[in-house]
Amino acid sequence: MPVQLWSLHWVYLAFVLGIVIVMVMRRDTTLICVAGIVMLTLIATGSLPQAVSVVFNSFVYAISELLGTILIISVIIAMSKALSASGISDAMIAPAASLIKTPSMAYWVIGIVMMLISWFFWPSPAVALVGAVLLPVALKVGLPAMGVAIAMNLFGHGIALSGDFIIQGAPKLTADAAGLAVREVVAASVPLVFICGIVTTLVAFWLLRRDLQRGSLRVESSEIRKVTDPTDSLSSSATALSPHLRRRLALAILILFAIDVVVMVVARLQGGEATALVGGTAVIILLLVSMLTHKHRGLEKITEYLIEGFQFGFRVFGPVIPIAAFFYLGDAGYFEIIGTGLPAGSQGLVNDLGIALAHVAPLNGGIGAVTLTTVGAITGLDGSGFSGISLAGSVAKLFGTAIGHGTATLTALGQIAAIWVGGGALVPWALLPAAAICGVDPFDMARRNLIPVVAGLVVTTIVAALII
Repeated sequence: MPVQLWSLHWVYLAFVLGIVIVMVMRRDTTLICVAGIVMLTLIATGSLPQAVSVVFNSFVYAISELLGTILIISVIIAMSKALSASGISDAMIAPAASLIKTPSMAYWVIGIVMMLISWFFWPSPAVALVGAVLLPVALKVGLPAMGVAIAMNLFGHGIALSGDFIIQGAPKLTADAAGLAVREVVAASVPLVFICGIVTTLVAFWLLRRDLQRGSLRVESSEIRKVTDPTDSLSSSATALSPHLRRRLALAILILFAIDVVVMVVARLQGGEATALVGGTAVIILLLVSMLTHKHRGLEKITEYLIEGFQFGFRVFGPVIPIAAFFYLGDAGYFEIIGTGLPAGSQGLVNDLGIALAHVAPLNGGIGAVTLTTVGAITGLDGSGFSGISLAGSVAKLFGTAIGHGTATLTALGQIAAIWVGGGALVPWALLPAAAICGVDPFDMARRNLIPVVAGLVVTTIVAALII
């Protein structure tokens, strides 16, 4: 029996469409999200003071839901700063340099190393880490800086970030909006992430190899230089650690994270439990490395690294909080924050709309998959990759409810599309970290990424439709 839709449902849907339009226009969505929160509350309660209060309370709710994600990313960034200042980061990936003998090997080695590091440290610090050590090696064997930038970008900001299996920041956002457990989204994303990654990186490699053979892409003499991390302002007070000690600490850190992975698998830790394990390990590594590196200044430097980490974390998630606050009202957040105004038996705004949609427009997996890829790509146009993935989760729940199954797969697909487009693989201003480290034009890099990324998303969408 079709669910009864009230004005609240239509207003919510109107604001969802408005947010999509604003994103297509590449404008910020904070104003329209806040307006949506106020309008929904006014209709539900008829009280302007309560509507104003709900704006603040919805932000508090969103922050409380996202706080674990913000914290884990902040401490990971803080730890990576300490590793960079100590020189341990160089020692961690130096063995990979010995494997690089040809341009092809450089592409795949740099990409895989970038992916592995990005799973644990996130791509932003990993770009500086990998670029500083492996870019000069790649140039010497004939892989141009553009090839290095593309490899780091597709494997790091593409494969690693779109799945985010270890830190789980992305699946936390989409899972919450879709009303699913994080582990469901992670499990559903595994085949899609690797299918998209394999197709994209293979197409990109074929195009690079073609251009190298034609001579249209080659190493320029101006590219042969040592690349360092220009953003690290804390390393000036660091005490030089011996190469032997750096290697031992690098190995110990890798072993610690490997133990974390083993514990996650054996104890079946996912979501917040897995995040807490990785976060606690990162904090302990930060403390140890800071004290060893900065000696008597270690106590102060621990705080400085944490401040830098928190600044990064809240800078990344600042735009996410208003849009998350709005989309949480589409599900359980509505009952906790507003609590009134919906018809008896309502399952929440998104669920009600999904049930109603199923009765008026029979859907299938193909339509749902294409829609979620499109919505995800649109939300990525702001260059963040994260600010709009709550929308992807909310739309996935809407379509999954209408179809009757496949919500987790649709959610993962929307997440993947959003991050491949906006997290740093297509939108030029999101490519700046890799482009700056390698000294290449981000717009040229975006043009080169276009065909591989589109090919990957098309194939992944087809596979998702078959899975659903």
